[in-house]
Amino acid sequence: MPTISLRIDAELGERLERLANETRRTKSFLAVEAIREYVELQEWQILGIRDAMARADAGELVGHEQVESWLKTWGTRDEQEPPK
Repeated sequence: MPTISLRIDAELGERLERLANETRRTKSFLAVEAIREYVELQEWQILGIRDAMARADAGELVGHEQVESWLKTWGTRDEQEPPK
């Protein structure tokens, strides 16, 4: 398992220490969980952007007018499904 070392400012270090005490977890455990969540979010966003760009390149676009028409139905009895 790779090891990394990092520096954080004093205020963040104190907050991490308090959180570790409150949750009865180690600071390392909390740091790994934070990094894991960050990496998963970034991967999800990048994959979503790549997918959207590929669909746009393939001409699979929804026109502004269609979106505008759909948004006008939000919150009404006649709310429509999003355009595809």
